[in-house]
Amino acid sequence: MNDWQRKSPLDWETYVNKLVKVVAVEKHEYEGWVLTVDPVSATIVLATFPENEKGSISFVMGHAVQEVEVLQEGDSDMEQRLARILTPEESQAYSAEELERRKNALKTWLETNHIPVGEQGELGRTLSVAGVLSIEPPYGPEQCSSTNEIILARVQGLLQGFLQLQR
Repeated sequence: MNDWQRKSPLDWETYVNKLVKVVAVEKHEYEGWVLTVDPVSATIVLATFPENEKGSISFVMGHAVQEVEVLQEGDSDMEQRLARILTPEESQAYSAEELERRKNALKTWLETNHIPVGEQGELGRTLSVAGVLSIEPPYGPEQCSSTNEIILARVQGLLQGFLQLQR
């Protein structure tokens, strides 16, 4: 166990939102803003912001860390920028009526294409496709879940096509 791994989560927290240079085994060097440090493995999550790009994330495994040097303190702007990396894009808020309309339109379209679909849950808000896939509100490809990856990919593809037809 190295010195970095021996630190406590409170010690690691002092590095969050700071620009650091991490020296790892075999003299590999990584530079970026510390997004977080995993408290179990001591892995450092670094964010970098290449020119004209949204940002990228890299991981330096805790067991490989040899030295961490703080290069710059983060300001509130950088703190917000780091927080936005993991935040989903602004999602559209749908009214209950709009969600019901979307659900019914999708259900009708699936039935028209001979895909067995039903409603499940107390409020009937979840669509169930052939009993092996669920579609939650707002009924897009990202809201599909299934343990069968093949069915999941195919239904997500169908949903993508359906949404393009709706536009």
